[in-house]
Amino acid sequence: MTQEQRMSATEYLALMHLSEAPGRRLRMGGLSSACEMSLSGTTRIVHRLEKEGFIQRVRCDHDGRSWHAALTDAGFARLEEAWPSNLAAVRRHFLDHLTGLDLKTLAAALHKVAT
Repeated sequence: MTQEQRMSATEYLALMHLSEAPGRRLRMGGLSSACEMSLSGTTRIVHRLEKEGFIQRVRCDHDGRSWHAALTDAGFARLEEAWPSNLAAVRRHFLDHLTGLDLKTLAAALHKVAT
């Protein structure tokens, strides 16, 4: 991802999680949990992506002390641009090593682990 898209995997994850969130926004703590990062690490990522115009920080409507990270239209477009590289990397580094395995069975097993 870094070479092909000039974007870290963590930055990609942040954009992805925001794209899937209601209204394309999450509280900073929620984004931190989704990306499995510390709050300070998430703040650094959000700050970088905000400088690029991909994320905007907005005050929480019902709690003026909290902040949301909101995905901008430019951020969504950047995510769509990076998606094929991410998919190719997942295939190259993970799926290609699973030759001979039944991927449906693997997916079901991983779903059980996740839930």
